[in-house]
Amino acid sequence: MRKKVVVFSQIDSEILSRLQAQYEVVQISPKLGDVNTQIQTAVQDADGMIGAGRLLNASNLSAAKQLKIISSVSVGYDNYDVNYLNSHHIWLAHTPHVLTETTADLAFTLLMSAARQVPALDQWTKQGEWKRTVGEAQFGQGIFGKTLGIIGLGNIGTAIARRGFHGFNMNILYHNRHEKLELAQALSAQYRSLNELLQQSDFVVVAVDLNDDSKELIGVEEFAQMQKHAVFVNIARGSVINEQALIDTLKNNQIFAAGLDVYKKEPLQVSELFDLNNVVTLPHIGSATAETRQQMAELAYRNLVDVLEGRTPRYLVNPQFS
Repeated sequence: MRKKVVVFSQIDSEILSRLQAQYEVVQISPKLGDVNTQIQTAVQDADGMIGAGRLLNASNLSAAKQLKIISSVSVGYDNYDVNYLNSHHIWLAHTPHVLTETTADLAFTLLMSAARQVPALDQWTKQGEWKRTVGEAQFGQGIFGKTLGIIGLGNIGTAIARRGFHGFNMNILYHNRHEKLELAQALSAQYRSLNELLQQSDFVVVAVDLNDDSKELIGVEEFAQMQKHAVFVNIARGSVINEQALIDTLKNNQIFAAGLDVYKKEPLQVSELFDLNNVVTLPHIGSATAETRQQMAELAYRNLVDVLEGRTPRYLVNPQFS
């Protein structure tokens, strides 16, 4: 009997074809009805799951009797109840490293777009408002030689720091759970407390993992520490900041601008953010290039197949069962 795999979101078509050739595959789709009901039914005799972007926990996994692996096509794993998976000896795999450079690219895209008011001025130009030489209302913030503060000097944070240091001659500050002396030395990066970083940085980029310590790490008090000309960028997770506090900060022009790729609720369809011209809003596209998504899908496929074929995958969130 072939093993059963539940595909709980859209995945790369080539990977899907390979899975269908090897295993019994059930695809979850909103077009087929309530997603959680579909998952509850499908996991009863499933051996593995693959996908991204769905909340998976006791409410939709409790019927699973032989589930061995959930392979997430993502780096972050806040959508999964890891404690529940641990208690049921279900492995959770993810796809680190392959999206580092692409996500760092996007962080700088947001930083530069927000600093120079790119979306707002694009619309201003297209709407026929460019009738004379631009004035102060169209001025942006310079980037070269400024101070870049990075909250979370992991793989992505380090890649962002490299771009700022080597590409724009920026002074790099960082805040992290622990100092990273050797890594920071190569970038002349200086460790700061969170408040010091916020006070001293012209640009602040959040690149931390979402965990109990980082939820609403940046709120009213933190935004108040930032300089009036500062630009704030979040490419981590929406819940890392207090979104309403950011909205109020932007409304009151307490900082110059913000660039966001992540939100507390996704997809974000209605928000006060959309009424503001000093914020750039993107639809969570940090890893959204064809090359990166293909690499992520391939790695998730390998993680899944390794477990189903009796091997230990390389990238486990909970390796204690190996």
